[in-house]
Amino acid sequence: MAGINKVILVGHLGKDPEIRYTPNEIAVCSISIATSESYKDKVSGERKTTTEWHNIVLWRGLAETSEKYLRKGSQVYIEGKLKTRKWVDKEGITRYSTEIVADVMQMLDRKSEGVKSPSDRDNTVEESNSTESPF
Repeated sequence: MAGINKVILVGHLGKDPEIRYTPNEIAVCSISIATSESYKDKVSGERKTTTEWHNIVLWRGLAETSEKYLRKGSQVYIEGKLKTRKWVDKEGITRYSTEIVADVMQMLDRKSEGVKSPSDRDNTVEESNSTESPF
């Protein structure tokens, strides 16, 4: 049986999207979203909240849509998969970064003044399931 690598998140952006382009002119956008969970502390009985930050990578059309319509504080739904990158930094140290590569992004905020929505009916944007690397 094949493994499953699927991530589903709903959270708020911690800063504006950062877009860049590969040497082949392919758009890639990075966003960071926060998810929070509340629980009751067993010792004190008080309500506590923990926040986890997630690094999201969006490619091509998802990248351009994210850069155009999302802003710090925007609420989004993300579907994607975990991917770990490995590289060697300038000092020769091997580094790793685990990110979520998004396949689906849905804007959950209502339209606000000055921000155009890509569609009045549907805020969902889905990336094609191409197995080819964008590089």
